[in-house]
Amino acid sequence: MIHRLALIHPRYWPTWLALGLLRIFEPLPFAVLVWLGSSLGRLLPLLPLSFVRIARRNLELCLPELSRAERERILVKHFQSVGIGIFETAMSWWSSDARIRKLTRLEGEEHLQAALARGRGAILLSAHFTTLEIGARTLCVRMPTNIMYRPTKNEVLERFLMRNRGRQAKRAIPRDDVRTLITSLKNNEPVWYAPDQSYRKKGAEMVPFFNIPAATNTATSRLARMTGAAVLPYFPERLPGSQGYRMTIQPALDNFPTDNPAEDARTFNALIEAHVRKVPAQYLWIHRRFKGITAGYPDYYKSGS
Repeated sequence: MIHRLALIHPRYWPTWLALGLLRIFEPLPFAVLVWLGSSLGRLLPLLPLSFVRIARRNLELCLPELSRAERERILVKHFQSVGIGIFETAMSWWSSDARIRKLTRLEGEEHLQAALARGRGAILLSAHFTTLEIGARTLCVRMPTNIMYRPTKNEVLERFLMRNRGRQAKRAIPRDDVRTLITSLKNNEPVWYAPDQSYRKKGAEMVPFFNIPAATNTATSRLARMTGAAVLPYFPERLPGSQGYRMTIQPALDNFPTDNPAEDARTFNALIEAHVRKVPAQYLWIHRRFKGITAGYPDYYKSGS
């Protein structure tokens, strides 16, 4: 942590500006925010940005059965989704509970209630779609929910996120705070958790994702085994136009965890793939998902790939 005066250092001015603009735009009607985000997103693929190349490469790797033209259409829609996601984030941070409830529909809540009736907590296993923030907030306005998150190195943004998520969620738990996570589950509380991004620390396994081995976090199995918590897939979906959102809690996974954490991760990856194919533009393709644990792993993102 740094001294408060350091938070006004010029390197943080762009962050303050971005937060200020989002705060100004947040009260606008939802249809206007969708239009603004979509318009912003249409510009991004036209710019020489590294994450545009990464997204295009991920689409090539994961959806090779599609033609180049089909993947390009998904790419454009994806960045429109990214743009909309920026304004969704503003709503997730500042909009009233009433507004969030009006825009969102939560299906499968009975599965969560059945899991909590067992008395051992519930892991709501999600993934990094562009609807990530609104998906977490949807849960928090309906029930006290703990949110696992990855801290950022930007000190201004980190303090802001901690304050806002801590206010909306029962707890905002940094991803390395395993003790608090386990305590929450043992207290029979739900925990939202999205461990699907590239992970190369202790416990990582190479698990297929769209038929490509990818460094994967297998901690979900260990957490479920330690606590006895039920594991329920949870996926968000942005509906067309300004219809809002449908969030779905699936039934608790059967025979989970098994004695094979990599196989458990494969099971979840298959569920992510199924949802990606349902809403391909809404997955966060700008992440370098395909990294290896060893040096011999192919560099899928080098220039010219």
